[in-house]
Amino acid sequence: MADFRIEDNVGARIKFARRERGFRTAREFADSLSGGNVTAAVVENIESGRKADISITQLLNIAHGLGTPPSYLLAPIGRPNAKMDLPNLNDELADMTAAEFDCWLSATPLSSYRPRWAGERVDIEALGSLRQLGTFQRELERLRLVMNVQSASGDADLVRANKDIKRQIDTVSKEAARLVGLLESGGFVDVASEDDDSE
Repeated sequence: MADFRIEDNVGARIKFARRERGFRTAREFADSLSGGNVTAAVVENIESGRKADISITQLLNIAHGLGTPPSYLLAPIGRPNAKMDLPNLNDELADMTAAEFDCWLSATPLSSYRPRWAGERVDIEALGSLRQLGTFQRELERLRLVMNVQSASGDADLVRANKDIKRQIDTVSKEAARLVGLLESGGFVDVASEDDDSE
């Protein structure tokens, strides 16, 4: 079976990804999606090339339904040095390689894509901080769960080990709070999760 990541156009990438994920027909795939604007006819038209321009919501619904990042469908990521093959791109986007496009799309700092403007660099750094905050929030959730399980175990050694877990929680909480402050000073709102304040 062909690797969808190396195919030459978005329709072929969707078709081969669909097959790789076990959907034999466009109808079977479209029926698996809950709601949205992707019908069997839409999938068939995209895959055949009759529909070259895909709406953002269709692309996101398809990528989510296939369990693949959108950049895998938008660019030939399996050939990272290949030029972009989407129709109607401006000259600068069309000249990007698949790897550059993915880095631009995902706002990956210090990657193969070089931001053109200072504001773009600031935006990329802010998104990096937001991602790091999400990582810290998941780690806090994990540490709190470990501490609760150890406390409930009744094992004296595990209960004593909670002191180390508490120190880790304090360290990660401070870093998360620093990022929340940084993001809020940059104009982000509702950054902190409900659990960020609780211990």
